[in-house]
Amino acid sequence: MKVTDYFEKSPGQTHISFEVLPPLKGGSMQDIFDSLDPLMEFKPPFIDVTYHREEYIYNKRESGYYEKIAIRKRPGTVGICASIMHRYGVDAVPHLICGGFSVEETENALIDLNFLGINNVLALRGDARQFEDKFIPEPDGHKYALDLVKQINNMNHGVYLDSNIEKASSTDFCIGIAGYPEKHFESPNLDMDIQFTLEKVKAGASYIVTQMFFDNNNFFKYVDACRAAGITVPIVPGLKPITRKYQLNSIPRKFFINMPEALVKEMMNADEKHIKTIGEEWCIQQSRELKANGVPCIHYYTMGDAKTTYKIASAL
Repeated sequence: MKVTDYFEKSPGQTHISFEVLPPLKGGSMQDIFDSLDPLMEFKPPFIDVTYHREEYIYNKRESGYYEKIAIRKRPGTVGICASIMHRYGVDAVPHLICGGFSVEETENALIDLNFLGINNVLALRGDARQFEDKFIPEPDGHKYALDLVKQINNMNHGVYLDSNIEKASSTDFCIGIAGYPEKHFESPNLDMDIQFTLEKVKAGASYIVTQMFFDNNNFFKYVDACRAAGITVPIVPGLKPITRKYQLNSIPRKFFINMPEALVKEMMNADEKHIKTIGEEWCIQQSRELKANGVPCIHYYTMGDAKTTYKIASAL
Protein backbone atom coordinates (compact mmCIF):
# COMPACT_ATOMS: atom_id res chain seq x y z
CA MET A 1 0.00 0.00 0.00
CA LYS A 2 1.17 3.55 -0.60
CA VAL A 3 2.44 5.66 2.29
CA THR A 4 -0.22 8.28 1.63
CA ASP A 5 -2.96 5.62 1.67
CA TYR A 6 -2.19 4.93 5.32
CA PHE A 7 -2.67 8.60 6.15
CA GLU A 8 -5.87 8.91 4.15
CA LYS A 9 -7.42 5.80 5.72
CA SER A 10 -6.72 6.90 9.30
CA PRO A 11 -7.35 10.66 9.54
CA GLY A 12 -6.46 12.05 12.93
CA GLN A 13 -4.20 9.12 13.80
CA THR A 14 -0.47 9.58 14.26
CA HIS A 15 1.48 6.62 12.90
CA ILE A 16 5.04 5.76 13.86
CA SER A 17 7.66 4.80 11.27
CA PHE A 18 11.33 3.97 11.45
CA GLU A 19 14.40 4.37 9.29
CA VAL A 20 17.22 1.83 9.24
CA LEU A 21 20.72 1.79 7.82
CA PRO A 22 21.94 -1.13 5.71
CA PRO A 23 24.66 -3.01 7.60
CA LEU A 24 28.25 -2.48 6.60
CA LYS A 25 29.42 -4.75 3.82
CA GLY A 26 29.89 -8.21 5.29
CA GLY A 27 27.18 -7.64 7.88
CA SER A 28 24.10 -9.77 8.38
CA MET A 29 20.42 -9.18 7.67
CA GLN A 30 19.87 -10.59 11.14
CA ASP A 31 21.30 -7.35 12.54
CA ILE A 32 18.41 -5.49 10.90
CA PHE A 33 15.88 -7.99 12.20
CA ASP A 34 17.29 -7.78 15.72
CA SER A 35 16.79 -4.00 15.63
CA LEU A 36 13.32 -4.09 14.11
CA ASP A 37 11.79 -7.04 15.96
CA PRO A 38 11.03 -5.10 19.17
CA LEU A 39 9.97 -1.98 17.23
CA MET A 40 7.25 -3.88 15.37
CA GLU A 41 5.23 -3.67 18.58
CA PHE A 42 4.32 -0.14 17.48
CA LYS A 43 2.83 -1.38 14.19
CA PRO A 44 4.71 0.87 11.79
CA PRO A 45 2.91 0.94 8.43
CA PHE A 46 6.22 1.38 6.61
CA ILE A 47 9.97 1.28 7.23
CA ASP A 48 12.52 3.35 5.35
CA VAL A 49 15.85 1.90 4.24
CA THR A 50 18.60 4.37 3.42
CA TYR A 51 20.94 4.21 0.45
CA HIS A 52 24.58 5.27 0.56
CA ARG A 53 26.51 6.25 -2.54
CA GLU A 54 29.94 4.95 -3.33
CA GLU A 55 33.03 6.31 -1.63
CA TYR A 56 36.56 6.54 -2.95
CA ILE A 57 39.61 5.04 -1.33
CA TYR A 58 43.19 5.39 -2.47
CA ASN A 59 45.46 2.33 -2.51
CA LYS A 60 49.19 2.85 -2.83
CA ARG A 61 50.76 0.76 -5.59
CA GLU A 62 54.30 -0.59 -5.77
CA SER A 63 55.19 2.16 -8.22
CA GLY A 64 54.39 4.73 -5.55
CA TYR A 65 51.28 6.00 -7.31
CA TYR A 66 47.88 5.86 -5.69
CA GLU A 67 44.99 4.01 -7.30
CA LYS A 68 41.53 5.51 -6.87
CA ILE A 69 38.92 2.82 -6.14
CA ALA A 70 35.17 3.25 -5.70
CA ILE A 71 33.50 1.11 -3.02
CA ARG A 72 30.05 0.89 -1.46
CA LYS A 73 30.30 0.36 2.28
CA ARG A 74 26.56 -0.18 2.85
CA PRO A 75 25.06 -2.03 -0.13
CA GLY A 76 21.83 -4.01 -0.16
CA THR A 77 19.01 -1.46 0.13
CA VAL A 78 16.67 -3.23 -2.31
CA GLY A 79 17.32 -6.68 -0.83
CA ILE A 80 16.75 -5.37 2.68
CA CYS A 81 13.43 -3.85 1.61
CA ALA A 82 12.29 -7.17 0.16
CA SER A 83 13.34 -9.02 3.34
CA ILE A 84 11.52 -6.55 5.58
CA MET A 85 8.32 -6.87 3.55
CA HIS A 86 8.54 -10.66 3.61
CA ARG A 87 9.28 -10.96 7.34
CA TYR A 88 6.95 -8.32 8.76
CA GLY A 89 4.28 -7.83 6.13
CA VAL A 90 4.77 -4.04 6.14
CA ASP A 91 5.71 -1.72 3.34
CA ALA A 92 9.32 -0.76 2.81
CA VAL A 93 10.47 2.58 1.44
CA PRO A 94 13.86 2.47 -0.25
CA HIS A 95 15.76 5.70 -0.60
CA LEU A 96 16.69 6.43 -4.20
CA ILE A 97 19.45 8.96 -4.75
CA CYS A 98 20.86 10.85 -7.69
CA GLY A 99 24.49 10.43 -6.69
CA GLY A 100 26.29 7.50 -8.27
CA PHE A 101 23.52 6.66 -10.75
CA SER A 102 23.07 7.34 -14.42
CA VAL A 103 19.50 7.94 -15.57
CA GLU A 104 19.46 4.46 -17.12
CA GLU A 105 20.67 2.84 -13.89
CA THR A 106 17.95 4.74 -12.07
CA GLU A 107 15.34 3.43 -14.48
CA ASN A 108 16.62 -0.13 -14.06
CA ALA A 109 16.50 0.20 -10.27
CA LEU A 110 12.90 1.42 -10.46
CA ILE A 111 11.99 -1.52 -12.71
CA ASP A 112 13.48 -3.90 -10.12
CA LEU A 113 11.49 -2.24 -7.33
CA ASN A 114 8.32 -2.42 -9.38
CA PHE A 115 8.81 -6.15 -10.04
CA LEU A 116 9.31 -6.73 -6.30
CA GLY A 117 6.02 -5.03 -5.50
CA ILE A 118 7.73 -2.07 -3.80
CA ASN A 119 5.62 0.95 -4.70
CA ASN A 120 7.02 3.61 -2.37
CA VAL A 121 10.30 5.48 -2.85
CA LEU A 122 11.95 8.46 -1.19
CA ALA A 123 13.62 10.52 -3.92
CA LEU A 124 16.75 12.36 -2.77
CA ARG A 125 19.69 14.07 -4.37
CA GLY A 126 22.11 12.55 -1.88
CA ASP A 127 25.24 13.96 -0.33
CA ALA A 128 28.54 14.86 -1.88
CA ARG A 129 31.21 12.20 -1.82
CA GLN A 130 33.68 12.23 1.01
CA PHE A 131 36.46 14.75 0.36
CA GLU A 132 34.37 16.62 -2.25
CA ASP A 133 33.06 20.03 -1.27
CA LYS A 134 29.97 19.90 -3.47
CA PHE A 135 27.62 17.39 -5.04
CA ILE A 136 28.86 16.11 -8.39
CA PRO A 137 26.41 13.96 -10.39
CA GLU A 138 27.36 11.23 -12.80
CA PRO A 139 27.97 12.55 -16.34
CA ASP A 140 24.57 11.16 -17.40
CA GLY A 141 22.92 11.31 -14.00
CA HIS A 142 20.53 13.68 -12.28
CA LYS A 143 21.88 16.83 -10.69
CA TYR A 144 18.76 17.60 -8.64
CA ALA A 145 16.12 15.61 -6.80
CA LEU A 146 13.51 17.41 -8.91
CA ASP A 147 14.82 15.63 -12.01
CA LEU A 148 14.67 12.29 -10.20
CA VAL A 149 11.06 12.93 -9.18
CA LYS A 150 10.22 13.76 -12.80
CA GLN A 151 11.76 10.50 -14.03
CA ILE A 152 9.81 8.43 -11.50
CA ASN A 153 6.61 10.26 -12.34
CA ASN A 154 7.22 9.69 -16.06
CA MET A 155 7.43 5.95 -15.43
CA ASN A 156 4.18 6.20 -13.49
CA HIS A 157 2.71 7.41 -16.78
CA GLY A 158 4.37 4.72 -18.87
CA VAL A 159 7.13 6.99 -20.18
CA TYR A 160 10.56 5.34 -20.26
CA LEU A 161 13.93 6.56 -21.52
CA ASP A 162 13.57 4.45 -24.66
CA SER A 163 10.84 6.20 -26.61
CA ASN A 164 10.52 3.19 -28.93
CA ILE A 165 8.96 0.98 -26.25
CA GLU A 166 5.43 0.09 -27.26
CA LYS A 167 2.66 -0.50 -24.72
CA ALA A 168 4.98 0.20 -21.81
CA SER A 169 3.53 -0.69 -18.41
CA SER A 170 3.02 2.21 -16.03
CA THR A 171 4.52 1.95 -12.58
CA ASP A 172 2.61 3.17 -9.53
CA PHE A 173 5.19 4.65 -7.20
CA CYS A 174 4.26 6.88 -4.30
CA ILE A 175 7.05 9.44 -4.27
CA GLY A 176 8.33 10.94 -1.04
CA ILE A 177 10.79 13.81 -0.82
CA ALA A 178 12.83 15.49 1.91
CA GLY A 179 11.86 18.70 3.67
CA TYR A 180 14.06 21.04 5.68
CA PRO A 181 12.39 23.03 8.49
CA GLU A 182 15.58 25.06 8.87
CA LYS A 183 16.20 25.07 5.06
CA HIS A 184 18.59 22.99 3.00
CA PHE A 185 22.11 24.21 3.64
CA GLU A 186 22.62 25.07 -0.02
CA SER A 187 19.45 27.14 -0.34
CA PRO A 188 19.82 30.93 -0.08
CA ASN A 189 16.84 31.15 2.27
CA LEU A 190 13.87 29.18 3.55
CA ASP A 191 11.36 30.76 1.17
CA MET A 192 13.35 29.69 -1.87
CA ASP A 193 13.88 26.24 -0.39
CA ILE A 194 10.11 25.85 -0.04
CA GLN A 195 9.69 26.93 -3.66
CA PHE A 196 12.05 24.14 -4.69
CA THR A 197 9.93 21.74 -2.63
CA LEU A 198 6.78 23.03 -4.32
CA GLU A 199 8.32 22.30 -7.72
CA LYS A 200 8.93 18.69 -6.66
CA VAL A 201 5.34 18.36 -5.48
CA LYS A 202 4.09 19.73 -8.79
CA ALA A 203 6.35 17.20 -10.53
CA GLY A 204 4.71 14.28 -8.73
CA ALA A 205 5.87 14.05 -5.11
CA SER A 206 3.10 12.84 -2.77
CA TYR A 207 4.49 13.45 0.71
CA ILE A 208 7.37 15.06 2.59
CA VAL A 209 9.59 13.69 5.37
CA THR A 210 11.61 16.31 7.19
CA GLN A 211 15.18 16.35 8.29
CA MET A 212 15.62 16.00 12.04
CA PHE A 213 14.99 19.06 14.18
CA PHE A 214 15.03 19.74 17.90
CA ASP A 215 12.68 22.71 18.15
CA ASN A 216 9.08 21.90 17.25
CA ASN A 217 8.37 25.57 16.59
CA ASN A 218 10.64 25.32 13.55
CA PHE A 219 8.54 22.44 12.25
CA PHE A 220 5.22 24.17 12.83
CA LYS A 221 6.47 27.34 11.11
CA TYR A 222 7.74 25.22 8.23
CA VAL A 223 4.37 23.51 7.78
CA ASP A 224 2.59 26.87 7.84
CA ALA A 225 5.00 28.26 5.24
CA CYS A 226 4.52 25.22 3.01
CA ARG A 227 0.74 25.52 3.20
CA ALA A 228 0.94 29.23 2.42
CA ALA A 229 3.04 28.38 -0.65
CA GLY A 230 0.41 25.95 -1.91
CA ILE A 231 1.94 22.67 -0.73
CA THR A 232 -0.91 20.44 0.45
CA VAL A 233 0.73 17.00 0.67
CA PRO A 234 1.30 15.33 4.08
CA ILE A 235 4.38 16.51 5.96
CA VAL A 236 5.97 13.94 8.27
CA PRO A 237 8.34 15.16 11.01
CA GLY A 238 11.63 13.30 11.37
CA LEU A 239 13.15 12.97 14.84
CA LYS A 240 16.38 11.71 16.35
CA PRO A 241 17.38 11.87 20.02
CA ILE A 242 20.76 13.11 21.17
CA THR A 243 22.52 10.40 23.15
CA ARG A 244 26.07 11.78 23.49
CA LYS A 245 27.33 15.24 24.44
CA TYR A 246 29.62 15.51 21.40
CA GLN A 247 26.49 15.42 19.20
CA LEU A 248 25.75 18.98 20.28
CA ASN A 249 28.52 19.90 17.85
CA SER A 250 28.57 17.03 15.36
CA ILE A 251 24.87 17.14 14.43
CA PRO A 252 24.81 20.90 13.64
CA ARG A 253 28.06 20.48 11.70
CA LYS A 254 26.72 17.63 9.56
CA PHE A 255 23.07 18.61 9.19
CA PHE A 256 23.25 22.43 9.47
CA ILE A 257 20.57 22.70 12.14
CA ASN A 258 20.25 24.69 15.36
CA MET A 259 20.04 23.32 18.89
CA PRO A 260 17.57 24.95 21.31
CA GLU A 261 19.30 26.93 24.04
CA ALA A 262 17.42 25.11 26.81
CA LEU A 263 18.57 21.70 25.55
CA VAL A 264 22.16 22.82 25.12
CA LYS A 265 22.37 24.36 28.60
CA GLU A 266 20.91 21.28 30.26
CA MET A 267 23.31 18.95 28.48
CA MET A 268 26.37 21.15 28.94
CA ASN A 269 25.78 21.20 32.69
CA ALA A 270 25.17 17.44 32.93
CA ASP A 271 27.52 14.50 33.35
CA GLU A 272 27.97 12.30 30.30
CA LYS A 273 26.08 9.47 32.02
CA HIS A 274 22.94 11.63 32.13
CA ILE A 275 23.09 12.89 28.52
CA LYS A 276 21.21 9.98 27.01
CA THR A 277 18.32 10.34 29.47
CA ILE A 278 18.10 14.09 28.78
CA GLY A 279 18.06 13.45 25.03
CA GLU A 280 15.40 10.78 25.34
CA GLU A 281 13.15 12.98 27.45
CA TRP A 282 13.55 15.87 25.04
CA CYS A 283 12.58 13.65 22.10
CA ILE A 284 9.61 12.24 24.05
CA GLN A 285 8.30 15.73 24.71
CA GLN A 286 8.80 16.64 21.05
CA SER A 287 6.89 13.52 20.01
CA ARG A 288 4.00 14.15 22.39
CA GLU A 289 3.58 17.73 21.20
CA LEU A 290 3.72 16.71 17.56
CA LYS A 291 1.16 13.97 18.16
CA ALA A 292 -1.11 16.42 20.00
CA ASN A 293 -0.94 18.68 16.95
CA GLY A 294 -2.16 15.89 14.69
CA VAL A 295 0.84 15.06 12.53
CA PRO A 296 0.08 12.04 10.30
CA CYS A 297 3.21 10.17 11.34
CA ILE A 298 6.39 10.56 13.38
CA HIS A 299 9.44 9.20 11.59
CA TYR A 300 12.32 8.10 13.82
CA TYR A 301 15.89 7.97 12.58
CA THR A 302 17.05 4.93 14.54
CA MET A 303 20.71 5.19 13.44
CA GLY A 304 21.31 1.67 14.75
CA ASP A 305 20.02 2.48 18.24
CA ALA A 306 16.76 0.55 18.45
CA LYS A 307 16.68 0.50 22.25
CA THR A 308 16.54 4.28 22.54
CA THR A 309 13.90 4.48 19.81
CA TYR A 310 11.85 1.82 21.59
CA LYS A 311 11.95 3.75 24.86
CA ILE A 312 10.78 6.95 23.17
CA ALA A 313 7.97 5.28 21.20
CA SER A 314 6.80 3.48 24.34
CA ALA A 315 6.25 6.81 26.09
CA LEU A 316 3.70 8.13 23.58
